[in-house]
This record gives sequence, structure tokens and C-alpha cells, in this order.
Amino acid sequence: MRIDVQTLPVNEIVQNIAQSLDADVQNRSGELLVEIPSDIGEGIIRGISFDSGMGYITYNCKFSQDVEIHFSLNTVHPLKFIFCSEGSISHCFQHSDDEHSIDTYQNIVVSSSGYDGHILYFKKDVQTHVSSLEIIRSVFAHRSNYDFKDLDPTLKELFKDAVSKKQFFYQGNYSIKSADLMDEINTKDFTGFLRNLFLEGKAFEMLTIQIDQYQDDENGENLPKILRKSDIEKVNYVAKRIQGDLSTNLSVETLAKEAGTNVNKLQEGFKYVYDLTVNKYMQHIKLEAAKEMLKLSEKNISEIVTSIGLNNRSYFSKIFKEKYGVSPKYFLQTKASIKEEEFEEN
Repeated sequence: MRIDVQTLPVNEIVQNIAQSLDADVQNRSGELLVEIPSDIGEGIIRGISFDSGMGYITYNCKFSQDVEIHFSLNTVHPLKFIFCSEGSISHCFQHSDDEHSIDTYQNIVVSSSGYDGHILYFKKDVQTHVSSLEIIRSVFAHRSNYDFKDLDPTLKELFKDAVSKKQFFYQGNYSIKSADLMDEINTKDFTGFLRNLFLEGKAFEMLTIQIDQYQDDENGENLPKILRKSDIEKVNYVAKRIQGDLSTNLSVETLAKEAGTNVNKLQEGFKYVYDLTVNKYMQHIKLEAAKEMLKLSEKNISEIVTSIGLNNRSYFSKIFKEKYGVSPKYFLQTKASIKEEEFEEN
């Protein structure tokens, strides 16, 4: 199925798509919403335009057939920040055969040249959640942008290119902040005027995060500082690695290398997910396992210390008491007393 969009700004884009789908448009204080007809798929498309020249459109849907949305109009196209939260889509410029796949947690920044448009490809039967910040630069220029001071030179030129002289394409993995912000936009329960204000504020916040992320990626030889969603997948890998090998004391450097990341990123990820350093998380897992063995197994304390990769019983007793408030020996004695009481009762 092909959908042709030949209008701007975002609110008119949504109306144009609804017309192609033969669907109704719900207007919620400026935020337009279209439900996908059941014979085409399921889900919603919604969008909103702001006086600043910025708009926000999101496609949260699953089509029952391949769908192409062609953005082709006889004027300069917006600067687009597109990010994929679920599924995948493809993008190409209107007069190009080069498709760029945008997978889950990836984003692109694109600007066509002249009046050249864009095409988005949605695969059938794929649940997809894709959002786009769209900036009409000729309108956005009327804001007090302070000559885009301290902005990356490439982005500065891109924002000031109101007539779209140059084509631009960038692809990266979007940040944790972007993912959290997307969740906020989709779950906050504001309505009416407050919803409109909320969305405009979040649109500017998302633009700030996207620009910061681009500058982070282009930061020369320095390692990226911003935590990406893909970094959390590496945290999950390391956490499972630790859980599956309690008898070994793996170094943070070794774990980072195995996961394909660096120590700083791994530590930052563990702090974000567990509010612990990698070593503190490892200690927590080992102590939890030791407590379960004390409670359920017939192993003595020395055997348990060895099984969790420690070789110092005194150190084990110290950290166990710090965490649980009692010593391992007292814990064992308590278990024995409980068993004796149960035996006497029976």
C-alpha cells in the first residue's frame, strides 16, 4: 500500500494520512489521532504541530500489508529526527534507491536537498513504534535561537539551512534518556490544554537530547559519554554472566570486554539499572546465593564460602553481617533451632 503525503505541517500530515486510510481524525486540543482501520492493520498514528515550526508525529501500529509513506511536496521538507522504539522501518530519500534500516533503539537525523522528499517503509505484521520530530526551519528561525551558539558546526549549518541546500544523513543508537522520555510522552495522563503544553515541552526536551546525543557521537576520538539503550542490553548480559558463575571472581575489565563495552559504560549502566557498581552487584548476588544455601542446603560455612568464589571466611562473615544484620554462624544456628522446634512439634 502506498500513502502519498503532500502537505505540511505535522497536523496536516496526519489529516492527509487519515484521508488515504479512509479513517476519521480525532482532535484532542491540537493533538490529532487516527486509528488504523482493521482491514489495513491495527494501532494509531498521532501528531501535533507547534507555533515554533516544530511538530511531533508517532506511528504506533502493525500493518497487515507492506506500507510505503511518500512525503513528496513541492517545497522544502522539514529537518527530521526519527527514532524507533519497537520493530523496524526503512527510510530512503525520494530519488534514491539506498534504503537505511532503522531498528529498535536506533535513530536517524535526515535532511533532503532542495524539494527532494522522503519515503518510510513499514513491513507487514511487524509491531512498530516510530516517532519523528519535524522542524520547518524557515519558521523555527523566527525563534530567538541566539545564532545556535556553541552548537556543533555541522548541526549549526543544518539548522540554518532553511532552503535545504544540502542533503544530510546520520544514524546512531538513541539514548536511555530518549527512551525514558518516549515512555513519558506515551503514558502521562494530561488532557486538553495541559496535554498540549506537556507535549510541546517534551518535544523541546527530546530535541535537546537528540542534539546532545549527536554531538556525543561526533566527539572525535573520545568515548561516547551518553548511555544508550544498547548499553543496557550489555548490562543484562553481564548480570546473567555473574549469576551463572558464582564460583569465579570476574574482573570488571574482563566482563566489559566480554560484553563489547568499556568499563565506564558498564559501571554507568549498572548504576542506572541496579543503583550499584558492578562489584557491589556481584557481591549482592553472591551473598543472596550464600543465604539461600545456608537456609536450604546441608553445606557448612566453609563449603559455601568456596562455592561463591571467596577464600576468606572472615571476610565473608563480615560482609554477610553488614548486609543481613546477623553472622552466617548465627543464621545457621537459627535454622537449626527452627528445625528442632518443628521436629518436637511433630
